[in-house]
Amino acid sequence: MKRPPALQVAALCHREGDAGTEVLLVSSSSGRWILPKGWPIDGLTASEAAQQEAWEEGGVKKTSVDSAGVQSFLGEKRFDNGSVVPCEIKVFPLKVKKISDDYPEAERRDRIWASPSRAVELVEDPGLKQVIESFAA
Repeated sequence: MKRPPALQVAALCHREGDAGTEVLLVSSSSGRWILPKGWPIDGLTASEAAQQEAWEEGGVKKTSVDSAGVQSFLGEKRFDNGSVVPCEIKVFPLKVKKISDDYPEAERRDRIWASPSRAVELVEDPGLKQVIESFAA
C-alpha cells in the first residue's frame, strides 16, 4: 500500500506587464526558481493559504483568486537537510494588484517577474513547467 503524497499549496501570481503577461518566481533555499508555496494553514482555505505564501515569500499584498484555473501536479518538497517528501501541489492563479518590497522573507529570497515562456525555462520541476505552460495557453 502506498502512502498518499503530502499536500502543498502554491500561488501562480501573474500581472500584465509592458510586454504582456508576467508570472512571479521566487528563489528556493537552494537557489532554484519556484512559485511561492507552502503547507496548508489551519483556519485558512487552500486559496487563502496560497495567498499567504505569496505575501510571505514574494511580497504580494493584494490579489484576486481565479478558482476556476486551479491546477495540481505531483512534485517534491526538498528540505535543507536533503530529505525529500512527495507532494501533491495545488496551484492557485492569483492576479496581482499590489506588491511590496518589504515582506517577511525579503532577506532570504530573490524574486523575478518573467514571461510564462521564460518562467518555463527557469523552473526545473517538470510538473511546474506544465502548469505554467497550461496557464499561458
